[in-house]
Amino acid sequence: MQAPDSLFELWVYLSASPLLWLTVTLGAFLLARRLAELTGFHPLVNPVLLAIVFVVAILQLSATPYATYFAGAQFIHFALGPATVALGVPLYRNRRVVRETLLPVLAALFVGALAGVVSTVAIALLLHLPQPLVLALAPKSVTAGIAMGISQGLGADPTLTAVFVIATGVIGAILVTPLMNALRIRDYAARGFAAGLASHGIGTARAFQVDNVAGAFAGLAMALNGLVTAIVAPLVLGWFF
Repeated sequence: MQAPDSLFELWVYLSASPLLWLTVTLGAFLLARRLAELTGFHPLVNPVLLAIVFVVAILQLSATPYATYFAGAQFIHFALGPATVALGVPLYRNRRVVRETLLPVLAALFVGALAGVVSTVAIALLLHLPQPLVLALAPKSVTAGIAMGISQGLGADPTLTAVFVIATGVIGAILVTPLMNALRIRDYAARGFAAGLASHGIGTARAFQVDNVAGAFAGLAMALNGLVTAIVAPLVLGWFF
């Protein structure tokens, strides 16, 4: 009985440390990324999805409340801002390509942002979802920090929006490569821009795994889509409600 008691005491000690859940989060992602590498970064083996599964399983098995987890892992949340800004580096390196395709980029941006919000709201209404869910779904293709702000401005639940944002990003990251291959789209700038526009940061991470130019355009789409959707979403919802 001594060994189980010692393990229990060790767990109680570790669980009181704020660094435990930061370590668990980083460790889960590194393990997930390693598994993805072993499969050649197959679209179905998405590191973000695997890391979420690992962390949720640990929280469930240890009966740890989310508030306790977030208190220890909130540095990850803080790092989202600097990580988003850092996407400007590959964008700067590919600035010549961006200048050459500026008009198509702007056209794709406005059409894509409008289509993303309109299609989401229209499908949600066809499925007779309640209005709070429709409002929370509207900014699902925008990176989490911006999407939660848009959601709050619409009177929706930002936490619920965050769930939809993550689900959208994971699904988009899984589907983008086989979909682009099926459509025979070979231009990495176009592929990356579509990934960033539809599935924000998670899609951008997937784009960088495939090609640096794709990643740069995905980061551009992710940043600009946040701005455009913040304007478009309230207007579209005003048409429906």
